[in-house]
Amino acid sequence: MKDIIIKNNINLLNYTTIKVGGCTEFFAEPESISELIEYLKWVKLNNLKCRIIGAGSNLLIKDTLHNGLTICTKKLKKIKINKLSGLVEAESGVMLPVIANLLAHNGCEGGEWLIGIPGTIGGAVFMNAGCGELWISKYLLSVQVIDTQNLKVYSFNKENLIFNYRFSSFQTNKFAILSANFMFRPNSNIKKIADKTKENLKKRTKTQPYHLPSFGSVFKNPTNNFAGKLIEEVGLKGFSIGNAQVSKLHSNFIVNNGDATSEEIYQLITVIQQKVLQKKGIFLHPEVRMIGY
Repeated sequence: MKDIIIKNNINLLNYTTIKVGGCTEFFAEPESISELIEYLKWVKLNNLKCRIIGAGSNLLIKDTLHNGLTICTKKLKKIKINKLSGLVEAESGVMLPVIANLLAHNGCEGGEWLIGIPGTIGGAVFMNAGCGELWISKYLLSVQVIDTQNLKVYSFNKENLIFNYRFSSFQTNKFAILSANFMFRPNSNIKKIADKTKENLKKRTKTQPYHLPSFGSVFKNPTNNFAGKLIEEVGLKGFSIGNAQVSKLHSNFIVNNGDATSEEIYQLITVIQQKVLQKKGIFLHPEVRMIGY
């Protein structure tokens, strides 16, 4: 087995966008896919639990000790763009704003909405991230994965996977995403794409609380409705539990106003769900994944 670097007792709050999280017994940041596979072999060899995180957005990690190995994929950031065909090959740790800017620079249209989303390709495919009517799966061609049980690598075409609103097959199977291929529209007007990308970023920073740690959107939008609108209508905009607060800028965001605990955030999510269900008869499903709950 190759030499691999494994750290002990690392606080995961520095690896989440809401800046909350307990310690992980073991921690690793692979710099290549082959290195990631080595870590998964080590987990199997030592019969440990394993969790894989990306940018740590849409992630609530309980303030407790998490046994086993946590792998962060943020250093898996190789990306290739063919500006003539619009083909993009990206490793799972590539950040979405990086892709948005590279597409604009290379005159490939379709990814302008990715700007300002604080996630990775792996997380985006796993969640089928989107904005309005646009979902990442719309541009997806294929995904390279590893089976975390037998450690075999497979490639799946989009046709062999299921994608729905904020859902992908990867939420119900044992595959970890290594990389993905996408197709965007080539040979487009660079200035037009760059302007649209900048405009999208400006709109996001104006309407969303980028100045404070948050998850991004907390809840999925119910059919024909908006989670933020419902939360505002039941009077919870700006409502706090400890240092966790429903954003005053956008009600589908929870912000960390200082040293919020995972428990305060979890309680706030629960209060929002209860109040919206009680007053509107609608159950809000979280987009946020929870570790330790």
